[in-house]
Amino acid sequence: MTIVRTCLSMLPWLLAIAGAVHAEPADQLPVKVRDLAHVQGVRDNPLVGYGIVIGLAGTGDSARSSATLQSISNTLARFGVRVTPDQISARNVAAVIVTATLPPFASSGDKLDVNVASLGDARSLTGGTLMLAPLKGADDKVYALAQGPLSVGGFRYDAFGNLLEKNHPTVGQIPGGAIIEADAATSVVSKAGVVYVVLDSPNYVTADRIAAALSQALPPFPDSRIQRVQAVDAGRVAVRLTPEDQAQLVGVLARIQSTAVVPDEEPRVVVNERTGTVVSGGDVRLGEVSVAQGDLKVDITTDYAVSQPIVIGAAGAGARSLVVPETQIKADEPPGAALSMPEGTRVSDLVSALNRLKVAPRDVISILQAIRRAGSLHAQLVIQ
Repeated sequence: MTIVRTCLSMLPWLLAIAGAVHAEPADQLPVKVRDLAHVQGVRDNPLVGYGIVIGLAGTGDSARSSATLQSISNTLARFGVRVTPDQISARNVAAVIVTATLPPFASSGDKLDVNVASLGDARSLTGGTLMLAPLKGADDKVYALAQGPLSVGGFRYDAFGNLLEKNHPTVGQIPGGAIIEADAATSVVSKAGVVYVVLDSPNYVTADRIAAALSQALPPFPDSRIQRVQAVDAGRVAVRLTPEDQAQLVGVLARIQSTAVVPDEEPRVVVNERTGTVVSGGDVRLGEVSVAQGDLKVDITTDYAVSQPIVIGAAGAGARSLVVPETQIKADEPPGAALSMPEGTRVSDLVSALNRLKVAPRDVISILQAIRRAGSLHAQLVIQ
């Protein structure tokens, strides 16, 4: 009896140890589904339109921009003023392209931020005001109307041949300058009653874990023969909804997005050749590798000497002076930096060691590329 009681008392500890064997690593924290994926059908809609900016201080389009002159003529005609483009000469007007982004679930009457960019040869949009411009979607339907004074983050002033310019004065913004006139249709449930959860970074392991977590978070489907949650591929997870779920769609989607999942972190090293920046995750490690980096400097100098006979007359009629190049090549190869890293070393430790050896950032990127080709970098190398 004593032995049995001892075994029973140790059972919770044994179960805890067995569960720890199959548990996720302690350094991986769960992340909500909304941070890893989005619901298919919930997206932004780009809008674009054409308009004119007025009130410029002589920095608008020139007379060579026939589209601007025609736009002014058409605008004045709407107010009963009949003039031809040949009768217009104004440098305080500029033709512009207006862009905005219509977010999902936006309602009529909401305001949008607007970006304005010059279309002609205007020198600056500072101090201008955008006239009423309709913004259309890809279906050629008007979804918003834009109008208002521009906010330009630059300037351009020139006088008597002197020029002072900062940033891009031909691009501006109108915060809250557009009013939504029509709602964009948003459909998240397919005709078969399925909601697709689309991963931002496709991964088979993460998709399988999301499907398993949602299967536990959602009640089973009434028909046991139908699987409620299924990972379709590495980028999509299908969730089948009942009529009751579709009637309470907001609550179901909130439960889906708030479900916690431990993602499969894909090791990746991102390098920027322009700036020499190297960014890597903390779990990116290297195999055993040795790095030797040297700097070979070759100097080639050429001196020109004049060669001529000692006595020109005695050498004959064809004798003449010649310029003879004398080239010297000198190679200087100082001892390069040598480094040996054991297996399991992190990329951050390698970069720190190379920086201590005063290796140039671009050489660090070349070394990482060589290590990747050698098969010792166990991560995806992304070069920007």
